[in-house]
Amino acid sequence: MNAAGYIFYIIFVIPLIAAMAWLIRQDKKKGKVGLLVLAALVVGVLIYVYLKRDALNGVRP
Repeated sequence: MNAAGYIFYIIFVIPLIAAMAWLIRQDKKKGKVGLLVLAALVVGVLIYVYLKRDALNGVRP
């Protein structure tokens, strides 16, 4: 993994995981809010990947 990957994880992924853990711990209704936020994130990522798939076709790493 290169430096850009590490920067992405430090800036986006680690804070997202920490925020999700905090949100789920704060929710007294058995984590329903955390699960809803997680589901919204997953749906958002799937929509993004679907919309960007044409841009990625034919591009080889």
